[in-house]
Amino acid sequence: MSHLSADRSPAQPPGRGSVDALISQARRLKGQVDAVRREAEDGASDPQGRWERALCDLALHQLTDLDEHLAQLRDGPPPMPAPSDEPAATPGSGTGAPTGSLLSRVGSAEWNLLTDEAGWSGDLYRILGRDPAEPALTLDELPSLVLEADRPRLTSMVTDCLVDARPVDGEFRIVRPDGAVRTVHMMGEPVLDADGGTASMWAVLRDVSELRRSQSAVRETRDSLQHHRQRARTEHRLAAELREAVLPPWGGPLRLPPGGRLELDLAARRLSAGPGTRIGGDWYDALELPDGDTLLSVGGLTGHGPGVTSSMAMVLGAVRGMAMAGTAPAPLLSWLGRLLDSTGRPALGSALCCRYRPKARTLVWARAGHPAPLLFRDGTGRALDAPDGALLGAASDTVYEQAEETLEPGDVLLLHTDGLLPPPNTSTGAGPDTGTAGDTLLGLAARFAAARSARDCVRVLAEEFGAGERDDDACVLVARLTP
Repeated sequence: MSHLSADRSPAQPPGRGSVDALISQARRLKGQVDAVRREAEDGASDPQGRWERALCDLALHQLTDLDEHLAQLRDGPPPMPAPSDEPAATPGSGTGAPTGSLLSRVGSAEWNLLTDEAGWSGDLYRILGRDPAEPALTLDELPSLVLEADRPRLTSMVTDCLVDARPVDGEFRIVRPDGAVRTVHMMGEPVLDADGGTASMWAVLRDVSELRRSQSAVRETRDSLQHHRQRARTEHRLAAELREAVLPPWGGPLRLPPGGRLELDLAARRLSAGPGTRIGGDWYDALELPDGDTLLSVGGLTGHGPGVTSSMAMVLGAVRGMAMAGTAPAPLLSWLGRLLDSTGRPALGSALCCRYRPKARTLVWARAGHPAPLLFRDGTGRALDAPDGALLGAASDTVYEQAEETLEPGDVLLLHTDGLLPPPNTSTGAGPDTGTAGDTLLGLAARFAAARSARDCVRVLAEEFGAGERDDDACVLVARLTP
């Protein structure tokens, strides 16, 4: 088949050496992308992992096409099929080009307007699922293979080419005899006669079904990733707003009692784990009680997001209510565990509940799977002896023990959530205040002794732990007995 505008010498194919070099580069790059694709398989359920794998699949499809395009460029066009009584080769039938091969997905055609003749390459017959023994369809007959919704698009492209001599570049869907729907991309141009009129139309048709499916997968996973990120941002904002509404508005200093002689100098702070970290259910609280005692508490629930923050608000309200009613720390934690166990969204949590009695200067406290308070006195620090205490919500009938410690003027008491240190070993009941992180906290004794206020102590903690790499936020509460 030849163009009617063949008044120039035919273009010579590129040298095999240069094309072979390009093929080698394409295959090396394909191997590298395939290695990246295998690494991306680790995040099977992660939206970003799915998006990355879809991009890799798309890149592999395109590199495979590039490889085989170059091979076809090097080897030249395949010969036209000879008419025979054999049925057309179909994908997966064991004849023709391999399934998924580019050589089975690209074909060419020319339609002569003067003779109304059409010529198709063997690959085009395979793309359209037609028997090579049958005559090629004319331009008037071609729309019969196209989905009805896409026929106007094909007609417009062909008309623009034949009437206005515009290049053809567009896609449409065809229905093969076996009922399979394939997406075909057609690129072509008019062939002009000596008078400048359109004598024929030449086109290359490519089956881009797999490519479009890969691109669709990329779009879907990208949209899913964007939705996931938007939902995460919304949840983060809601959780932050709820936390700010529930936690005490003071960060320090808070002086209790507000009237009369000063007993406690208090300061607290939330130490963020860094940008992008989901908000959890940690809290801190200090509250003057009707009998003159002071409630000091810190704790946290497992999990992240608005649901956990909402549960934290419920727990904190329950702690305050029971403390205001005079419930001692140990029974308070028992009732708190039953509350968590009875909610529609059961959760596990840890808590430290302390009741400071200013008249006797004693601290009565109990813990539920939480680090013990740290007491700093005269330049040294130690963890208070920890009574037994399982996690909140682990069992509804847990009975907690409480301990009592006499405090002295100048003492500094540090309460913190377990995000600041490694989690406690709940199987043994031992606190986490051992090892590197615990030693670091106790090593702050000299700096606490030199501090003039509870706020200064919190600043010291922020310097040591504020920029640390933690998985979760942490809360610290410092109580300093005035001399």
